[in-house]
Amino acid sequence: MTRSVFGDQRRSVELLWGATERPRRGPKPVLSLERIVGAAVAIADVHGLDAVSMERVAKEFGFTTMSLYRYVPGKAELIDLMIDLGLGEPPALDASRAWRSQLEDWARRLHSIFNEHPWALAATGRLRVMGPNELKWLEVGLHALSGTGLTASERRAACLAVLGQVRSMAQFSVNTSRLTGEQWERATRALMKEHGGAYPELSRALAAKPSSRRDPFRFGLRCVLDGIGLLVARRSGDR
Repeated sequence: MTRSVFGDQRRSVELLWGATERPRRGPKPVLSLERIVGAAVAIADVHGLDAVSMERVAKEFGFTTMSLYRYVPGKAELIDLMIDLGLGEPPALDASRAWRSQLEDWARRLHSIFNEHPWALAATGRLRVMGPNELKWLEVGLHALSGTGLTASERRAACLAVLGQVRSMAQFSVNTSRLTGEQWERATRALMKEHGGAYPELSRALAAKPSSRRDPFRFGLRCVLDGIGLLVARRSGDR
C-alpha cells in the first residue's frame, strides 16, 4: 500500500489490514492484538467509550501500559480496531429476495449492532480509513442494489442514505451514558411548556401520541427506501 495517502492513519491501516510485523524486540509476546482489542470492546460495552484507555486495558491483563504499546500505538488506533471487531462479518443476504428486502435486512442488522455496542455510534462519527469488516458491510449493501439499474455512484449514495437513517434513529434508541432519546423528548417537552408559543409545530408533534403500530425506525427507513424505489423505477423506465 502507498503509505503517504493514509497520513496519520497509517498505523491504523497497517494494523487493520495486517501490514504490520510482530514486535521483534523484548521478550516473546504473551498477548495478542485480538485479545487486547476484545478487552477494549468489553470495557466500552459496559462503561462507554470514554472509559477505554491504554492503562485500563493493560490492567485487564495485569500488564503495564507500556507493554500494550508493543501492539497498539495509542487509543486512536485502538478505537479503529474496536470498530472493525465490533462490526464483525456482515450478514449473508438472501440474493433471491428483492433489493428492498435485502437492504431493509442490512439496515436492521446495522441498527442491532449499534444497540449491542452503543459506543460504536460515537466511534464511527468521523471520516476515517475503514477496516476490512466495515468495507465488507458496504460491499454487501451495494450488492443488494446491483440489479436495480442504478449507477455505481447512485448505489453508493443510496447505501449511505440508508446508513444515515440508521445512525439517526440509533441516537434515540441505543443505551448510552449520555442523554437518551426518551430523556431528550422529556426535556424538550418541558421546554415547550414554557416556550412552545415560538415553536407551534414542534409542540404539536411532541404532544401527539405515537401510533402503537408505527415503529419510528421502520417508518423512517421506509421513507428512505421509498425514495430509492422511485429512482429504481425511473431507471427501469429509462431502459
